[in-house]
Amino acid sequence: MPVKVAIVHDFLNQMGGAEHVLKIFREIYPEAPIYTTIYVPSAVCPSFKSADIRTSFMQKLPMIKKHARRYLPLYQYAIELFDLSEFDVVISSSSSFAKGVITPPHTCHICYCYTPMRFVWNYHTYIEQEPFSRFTKICLPYIIHRLRRWDEITANRVDYYIAISEEVRRRIRKYYRRDATIIHPPVDTSKFRVSTQDDGYFMILSRLLPYKRIDVAIQAFNSLKLPLKIVGTGRDLSRLQQMAGPTIEFLGRLSDEEMLECLQRCRALVFPGLEDFGLAPVEAMSCGKPVIAYAGGGALETVVDGETGLFFYDQTAEAIMATVSRFDPQRFDPYKIRQRAEQFDVSVFKEQISTYVREKFHIYRTSALLASDERYGVLARTGERMVYPDRVPRSRVSGDEYQAAGGMND
Repeated sequence: MPVKVAIVHDFLNQMGGAEHVLKIFREIYPEAPIYTTIYVPSAVCPSFKSADIRTSFMQKLPMIKKHARRYLPLYQYAIELFDLSEFDVVISSSSSFAKGVITPPHTCHICYCYTPMRFVWNYHTYIEQEPFSRFTKICLPYIIHRLRRWDEITANRVDYYIAISEEVRRRIRKYYRRDATIIHPPVDTSKFRVSTQDDGYFMILSRLLPYKRIDVAIQAFNSLKLPLKIVGTGRDLSRLQQMAGPTIEFLGRLSDEEMLECLQRCRALVFPGLEDFGLAPVEAMSCGKPVIAYAGGGALETVVDGETGLFFYDQTAEAIMATVSRFDPQRFDPYKIRQRAEQFDVSVFKEQISTYVREKFHIYRTSALLASDERYGVLARTGERMVYPDRVPRSRVSGDEYQAAGGMND
């Protein structure tokens, strides 16, 4: 019997790393509908237009596409109203609200977690970097407090967690008191070719958001008077443009082909933010390009200091300047850098996700079948492990039921 899968995503109004992962989930489970709070087709990859996307009541709110953040208190209610009772497996693709969906007892809920809500658990750092009005800063703590409680409570709605990095796994353990399996996000390395061309410029590939700390990179390259090309768009664009000197160039949102060409011709990628994982360094390494990265978060799991790039240890212009000054592109072998990137290829991700979901669904469904027999006790949950009776008469669980429980297709 085929297993029905649904995917839940926070919102589809931007094209970031989470949305690139969502594209791969669609390839793994092409029949799965995507539930999301809001969907802005013009803001995401055109391939989503062919998907079965089911939005919440928020889709019809006035100015939602332009001012989505103003509706912050409503997202939790929108997520909880989705009816997922027809599905055997729900995969929440979540960095904020998606993990809070309510699933029935027969449904196995697996959360692919990019991070626990950054803006509620790291509130003070977040508020410092955002240009909020005084009124917003007065009201926001009350909203954030309620969201933090909601996020903590809804953590137990998830049956199994997948973290995108060790950094995120630590946060899940800290804030949710749950364990997680690490499966790194994918990059389709087949779309990138190793290049030895060096046109002398450095490059940033990122959404332009305050926490990405592109500002400190601009300050560094202003002082160094070295060329820096910035690819990407975001709400921090105006502020960053005002900071930029004559050697800084903003290229905006590029097509995949234009982005690839820009990567292949750069000297190195600069990665100044503390990221949960970070796809851009792996994409650069797929082209054989070294990465100059802040030594924190996901970069510690992708970049090998001295082999595929260099680390700097403070998020300051001075630290970046010192590292760029000692950077020598001749020290790095493009083909060894490429080999490192291939460890994060999309084929690896698809196999890991398919196997994980199949195995966890089998455990969950089989456990539920065993627990339904009152003569052999009630299923107990201890952390991430399902505890159920060791010995059950074979007649109580039919062969068809066992086959259904383990019959997930890759």
